[in-house]
Amino acid sequence: MAEQSVDDVIVPAAVLPETARLTWGGDEFLFVEIAEEMSLAANFRAMSLATRLASAQIPGIVDICPSNASLLVRFNPDLLAPDELASAVREHEAAAASEVSPHVDTRIIEIPVWYQDPFTAEVQARFRSGYHQRPEGSDLDYAAEVNGLETAEEFISRHHEEPWLVSMVGFVAGLPFLFQLVERDRQLEVPKYLSPRTDTPALTVGHGGCFSCIYSVRGAGGYQMFGVAAAPIFEPAQALPDFEEFMVLFKPGDIVKFRPVDEGEYRAIQAEVAAGTFRYRQVPFTFNVDEALSSPRAYNHRILEALHGA
Repeated sequence: MAEQSVDDVIVPAAVLPETARLTWGGDEFLFVEIAEEMSLAANFRAMSLATRLASAQIPGIVDICPSNASLLVRFNPDLLAPDELASAVREHEAAAASEVSPHVDTRIIEIPVWYQDPFTAEVQARFRSGYHQRPEGSDLDYAAEVNGLETAEEFISRHHEEPWLVSMVGFVAGLPFLFQLVERDRQLEVPKYLSPRTDTPALTVGHGGCFSCIYSVRGAGGYQMFGVAAAPIFEPAQALPDFEEFMVLFKPGDIVKFRPVDEGEYRAIQAEVAAGTFRYRQVPFTFNVDEALSSPRAYNHRILEALHGA
């Protein structure tokens, strides 16, 4: 699993089921379902439990993959009996639920995005008929409509003005799932395409359900497309400074702030990437779960202050 420092994570007990649901997958996998739906509380419980299991270094655990509201544990049954693994999960689950200092040491990353770009517009045009709910207009027009907003520009503002949490990384290499840190009734929600496309430009900023994402590579996809990020988030060659330690930019628990750019700035950033000099703007941040849950707008203001004051 991607490393992230999680210390004493707690979530309000009333928000989550008393215990996770454990489901076995063949002889080598244990699926740990914290909750049936994504929430900030469920996600932090999943991250905390994954981190605790990894730190315990239990012989026989091969891999731990945290997700939005669950985690998957792969184990070697010749080294670790299933009932022993289940017992260890219950022990660390109880410890995660009983801690009293809810925070995660993470970072805020600013992501430049060219909204309403020509690359996703061209792909949208190819896949309107038979694939999309609204053959006319654009994905942004449709997103604004289903969220009760008057214009695409209003939706773009709602999309980039508040920060997002990286709830998991996966599906394809380096792709982050992003959950906006706002009150439940302010969540942007947009259905996926009726049928998946066979093409999505690399670095497309997409949205499906309550999740935003950034497509790390070109390929198939079903999320609505709003724009393109200006710089890589997955760099196997590790030529850029931000990828010296690992080829994937994001870790679960990262906080993302989208920043809109025009074509000129997009091209300038692309030139920096080609020259090997581009650096993401990022700052360390200690994220307090209880404070974020109790007063989202005030806490988001603190996040933005930390980013802009760096």
